[in-house]
Amino acid sequence: MTERKYLAAAIGPRVESFLRPTLRAAGFDLSFEITDSHPAGDDFETPDVVVKFTGPDVDLLLSNRAELLLALEHVTMEMLRMPSEDHSRISFDANDYRLLRIEELRLSAMTAAEKVKRTGVPFRFNPMNSRERRVIHMALRNEPEVRSESLGAGLSRQVVVYPAGMASLPEPPREFVPRSRAQAAPHGSGGPPRDRDRGQGAPHGPAGRPARRR
Repeated sequence: MTERKYLAAAIGPRVESFLRPTLRAAGFDLSFEITDSHPAGDDFETPDVVVKFTGPDVDLLLSNRAELLLALEHVTMEMLRMPSEDHSRISFDANDYRLLRIEELRLSAMTAAEKVKRTGVPFRFNPMNSRERRVIHMALRNEPEVRSESLGAGLSRQVVVYPAGMASLPEPPREFVPRSRAQAAPHGSGGPPRDRDRGQGAPHGPAGRPARRR
């Protein structure tokens, strides 16, 4: 188990002073408890501090694969100014969602590994956050016939499972979204050149009329 870096007694008051007004302003009927975590039987997730929610609106937190729970966790870590490498040290949970999700991911990883062994074809998981990608990697660490790595960037980052001796797939190109004319740089800031080769190089005045040269 990694060395504990955060304690509930130290960060708990800050988390509570942020969450209580946030939940009240959003109209959620929820309670929460902030505790130091206890060592688990595995090391899929080893948070220092756990925030557990209870109450009538827990189902709202857990809908859409706990989208709201994870969003609340993220903004709380931003409030604490936790570096990204420490994000796994605090965990928001309700109704043992984390344990159930870890088991779901572990079984998915083993199923993917068996498919890769059988077919020799890499298997791509859907994009997922860094904590869930880590669970996949950890689940496959003792599988000598396959290996896993993350591919892509940002919200599109995903885990790919390969046969052990296969080279990695190339990184996908970053999506390029061209700017529209309405998003062009303001005058004088080095915007795109005009089509001078087509006789449209003369500057224009109001209402599109050619400006009178002085």
